[in-house]
Amino acid sequence: MAARSRFPAGLALDTHKQQACGTPIVELALPAQVVLALDQGTGYGAEPVVAVGAAVAMGTLVARTDHPFASALHAPLAGTVVAIETRAAAVAGGRSVCIVIAGDGSDRVDDGVTPVPDADALSPDELAQRLRAAGIAGLGGAGFPTATKLASARDRRAQTLLLNGAECEPWICCDDALMRSAADDVVLGALILRRAAGAVRCVIAIEDDKPAAIAAVTGAIGRRRDDALTLEVIPAVYPQGAERQLVTTVTGVEVPSGGLPADAGVICQNVATAAAVARWATSGEPLLSRVVTVTGSGVERPCNVRAPIGTPLAALIAASGGYRGTPLRLIAGGSMTGRALPSDEVGLTKAMNCVFVATRDDIGARLGAVELPCIRCGDCASVCPAGLLPQQLHRAALADAHDALRDLGVRDCIDCGLCDYVCPSQIPLADRFRDAKRRLDEAAATAQKAADARQRHELHMRRLQEAATAEHRAFEDVRRRVRQPGDDPTDGAD
Repeated sequence: MAARSRFPAGLALDTHKQQACGTPIVELALPAQVVLALDQGTGYGAEPVVAVGAAVAMGTLVARTDHPFASALHAPLAGTVVAIETRAAAVAGGRSVCIVIAGDGSDRVDDGVTPVPDADALSPDELAQRLRAAGIAGLGGAGFPTATKLASARDRRAQTLLLNGAECEPWICCDDALMRSAADDVVLGALILRRAAGAVRCVIAIEDDKPAAIAAVTGAIGRRRDDALTLEVIPAVYPQGAERQLVTTVTGVEVPSGGLPADAGVICQNVATAAAVARWATSGEPLLSRVVTVTGSGVERPCNVRAPIGTPLAALIAASGGYRGTPLRLIAGGSMTGRALPSDEVGLTKAMNCVFVATRDDIGARLGAVELPCIRCGDCASVCPAGLLPQQLHRAALADAHDALRDLGVRDCIDCGLCDYVCPSQIPLADRFRDAKRRLDEAAATAQKAADARQRHELHMRRLQEAATAEHRAFEDVRRRVRQPGDDPTDGAD
């Protein structure tokens, strides 16, 4: 474990990918039931367009949205909607309204699922709108709608599409497995995304600990014969897969604080997202499934599984041979940035790239750890990939000093967890910073509500004043028009 010079800060962590990546991707059979969370992990949800009792085919639209951070949902199997209710979900807060579909065992496909032979003829805006309608979202872990990022890239005239194949989390290898088995899809999707973004070049970035994926993608690029499509092999270091850090590594340009990669002339997409775009173009299939790593010492056979969106996690674990030993945590995502789940009845989301079944061997070092005072060793600052000062941020977080938190750049924290990882005092720094950002958001929302209320009050008072003024003017006008006795000097004269 050592820092790499090419990547600012970060660490080269011990990885646990070989077992899961040592076997082909498992194609999971359609489950008996799927649980589709309307919030797919971004904090924003779609609206159902079906009712309980509705019959759906594979690919039928079941939820749509106009919100830029939410994505449409389609039925990943044919069957009947049996419930629309709040359930446990792999989202912030742990719960979301979900559409539950019971399969009928048939292979009925919606009539709207047809190939897109004219993808090359569509304008960038038309392409983006079609991808939005297909529910294509980022499959690297964030889950933001692809069309929203494409629009941002076009608005800012980004010239480079950066396809992220770094996959730096220690246990996750679904992108590695996908690049090995479907490199041509990844490259085809990259070309479509480049066109939709209005970019002139595409760089596919892969860490150097993935030689099989590098060879497969190199071959796929060669078959395309496109000089604007290149491969960049980068050192394996965590958290290089974070898009801001990847932009800096590949281009040498730093994304400005509070800005987007598009502000640096780059749009980032995940290799799995590109493969999903290729599936849409060749078959018309909306985003119905994804490849997910099922791993950890708590499963019998770690592997990568392609499963329908909404599949209960219990089915994924069963496909990996079932539970092993005494699992302590079920985590959506990796060991560094994942979120603990309440049960294996939660449905797979678009943003979930890993189901980590952890035992004491995997996370025991942090269990029951006693938090000690900060000794100001500076280890957290030396590994922070965002260039922050976690010691000072921690003091500001404990004091709930909002101005100091903003000045120190807490919003630039990418939640990578490295400060926790190296802290000898076992301080839960990442959790503290997440809570601090939440409190800042709540304070900003409260301030905005107060400002809106004040503005409404001022507008109301202005309208009352204007109405009173208008009424007074009308009264004066009437009074001037009405003749009063004695007003006319000739009144009563002979």
